[in-house]
Amino acid sequence: MNNAKKFWIETFGCQMNVHDSEKVSGTLMAHGYAPVATMEEADLILFNTCSIRDKAAQKVFGRLSQFKALQEQGKKFGVLGCVAQQEGEAIFKRAPHVSLVVGSASYTRLPDLIAQLDAGEKRVTGLGEASDEAFETDFTRRDNPHRAYLTIIEGCDKHCAYCVVPFTRGKERSRTSASVLEEARRIAESGCTEIQLLGQNVNSYRDPSPAGWSFAELLARVAEVPGLRRVRYTTSHPRDFHPEIVQVMGENPVLCDHVHLPVQSGSTDVLRMMRRDYTREKYLERIATIRACPRPLAVTTDLIVGFPGESDADFERTIDLINEVHYTGAFSFKYSPRPNTESLTWGDSIPEEVKAQRLAILQQRQQDIQWHDNQRYIGRTLEVMIEGYNPRHEQWVARCSTNRIVNFTSSGLRLAGSTQRNGLPVFSQPMQVGEYVHVRITKAGGNSFVGEHVAAPGPGTPLAGPALPGVIV
Repeated sequence: MNNAKKFWIETFGCQMNVHDSEKVSGTLMAHGYAPVATMEEADLILFNTCSIRDKAAQKVFGRLSQFKALQEQGKKFGVLGCVAQQEGEAIFKRAPHVSLVVGSASYTRLPDLIAQLDAGEKRVTGLGEASDEAFETDFTRRDNPHRAYLTIIEGCDKHCAYCVVPFTRGKERSRTSASVLEEARRIAESGCTEIQLLGQNVNSYRDPSPAGWSFAELLARVAEVPGLRRVRYTTSHPRDFHPEIVQVMGENPVLCDHVHLPVQSGSTDVLRMMRRDYTREKYLERIATIRACPRPLAVTTDLIVGFPGESDADFERTIDLINEVHYTGAFSFKYSPRPNTESLTWGDSIPEEVKAQRLAILQQRQQDIQWHDNQRYIGRTLEVMIEGYNPRHEQWVARCSTNRIVNFTSSGLRLAGSTQRNGLPVFSQPMQVGEYVHVRITKAGGNSFVGEHVAAPGPGTPLAGPALPGVIV
């Protein structure tokens, strides 16, 4: 292995890109390449890219421009993912030191494409049309032994006016339920306890096999896989978010109590221009269904400000919406025109300074909502999965079922019987990343909690205390 060629990969964008990088890494390792920690050590340097926003795409080209000198050392550069699919061979003109351009539909062909480079080809492309083969490569290197991604649907048929995904990821293609369950079982058998189901519109899943399962049915069956303690999913489209999904979530505690439901705008007029296929009222009906779940569900969202034609009144409708819904988190962005999209031809009518002002107002209001609502968690006990340790603050870093970060203190040891010292439990064995423990929340910020490690509650004791009235938690 010491003589193996070495690769380094940097990932931009969403969870699907992170999982795609795991596929690429696994494929390369299966064909004799070894991963390294820095690009300076690598023979092959790869950038797995996102093009959902202009800023994301420009960041990729900015990164590429920083490392031209490494080409003189014989290193080869490749651009993968959405920017690769979107820009194609034009990348070679913008970044002449790039030798490889590969879209996400061609990752199974990577060994052959790289072999062409090794044979002396100066520029190699893999820009095939999306197909069912794009789902999973034969080999995947899962970077986290405790949490795994699992793609169940690729592509998008919605064609929102601003979105480039249908042009970079292709049409919606669902995996068979049998293949999803088989992979989920393999993941659980490897010792992983949390799975996140992925798709551009994950809840648009339609089983192509004779079983014909809906997303809700698949969700229920994945949650039954032995060994799994948490199942998440992202991202949902409001149009296909049906009551059956909430019913299944209410019935199975393995399904994390978190829904990511992008709204994009609180104005029906803007939603219509965006081609989102629902109104403000229809979206709020989905929220009402979520609130009716027997156990409280956290709701996060995506928001765009400054869409062409968005008036001050439209923006105020968005502020009104977040005031009404009380999201536990929101990803918010300024509109940017994207290639091939319908809105590109309309012109970018909202000045940048207006976009920036609206974004600042929205983010501040959302942060205030989160901080206020999170105060109600103080004194409650949550089950968390440990993700790491921060030695600077002497805190463990963990995540609860609602996807919030929880930083907590402890002796770093596990409870030993009922022994106490100064009224606090005494612990004996080191905790580990991936372990599930209980934390009592002592402080709450806008984005995370601080707490202290406590013994597990006794049988029948509610982990998170009583439901919080009037707020989706």
